Parts: sequence; C-alpha cells; structure tokens
Amino acid sequence: MRIRALSIVLMLLAAACTGPADPSSSGGELYGQFCARCHGVDLGGGVGIGLGTDSPLVERPDSYVVDVIANGRGSMPAFDNTLSDDQISRVVDFIRAEQGS
Repeated sequence: MRIRALSIVLMLLAAACTGPADPSSSGGELYGQFCARCHGVDLGGGVGIGLGTDSPLVERPDSYVVDVIANGRGSMPAFDNTLSDDQISRVVDFIRAEQGS
C-alpha cells in the first residue's frame, strides 16, 4: 500500500512540474509532456494503464476518454486545470490515431 501511495505522490509531483502546455502543441507533444511518463512513450503503460490497441479504452467512446483526462480516475490526476478542452481533444485524437482507430 505504501508503494502505491508513493507512486501516486510521484505522479502528482511529476504532473505539477511539467509546466504549462503550449497552446499550439500537437496531441503527440501534449501526450509526451503530460501522459507518457505514466502511460509510456509507446502507450505501453507503466505506472498507468497501457493505452495501445489492447487497452480497455479502445472500446470506450471518446467522450469517456475526455472525461478521464479532464477529471481523473482512480490514481490518475485530473488535467482540467492544466489542459484546455481543445488540448484534451488533441490528446484523445493522438491516442486514437496510435491505436489505429
């Protein structure tokens, strides 16, 4: 349980230390800045779940993925105060493109 708590704290600290997102960043750039450290550069997972073609999110609608990014879920922090709605949509578009959806 302590390891899980520590990993949550480290994730939150890492998210807080990334700095503001450039408004013109692509979905891939935003993913690299805010998501890759937990979900893997290749979407293979790590601290967070994998987001590749075998991810349970493949079957979920985009609106669900947007909600998870914006509001967080479980140990994943919310990014609604970090990323705009448009930036979150670009991240989802990037994830979907990488999944081949």
